[in-house]
Amino acid sequence: MKIFQQALSLRERRRGFHIITDEVENALPEISEIKTGICQVFIQHTSASLTINENADPTVRVDFEMFFNKTVRENDPDYRHDYEGSDDMPAHLKSALLGNSVTIPISNGRLALGTWQGIYLCEHRNYGGSRQLVITAWGA
Repeated sequence: MKIFQQALSLRERRRGFHIITDEVENALPEISEIKTGICQVFIQHTSASLTINENADPTVRVDFEMFFNKTVRENDPDYRHDYEGSDDMPAHLKSALLGNSVTIPISNGRLALGTWQGIYLCEHRNYGGSRQLVITAWGA
């Protein structure tokens, strides 16, 4: 059994859904040493999230942003947690809906993502800043 772990600091991105697959793969090249295993990518934040989805058509990411903005609206007068801005509480809710980690099989030294799949950083704040990930891979 081999276990590898690496922290990754992502540059600040605008609000929206961003493909980060290449950055994750480049941060942990030791994945190539694992024939069969698992890779977990965890985000250390409560106002951004991770998911896996379409990696080819950018309109999918635009539609994700539209859907989540319609589903979890800003400026709701019932929010009590509002001192960090109108995008803060909605960002926490969006993050809770999408989740803070993704788990991907490793097959023959590569992430076993489907042809049209990519890892998304889901930035829910207007000015979220850089984001920190922990990438852990294990297997034989």
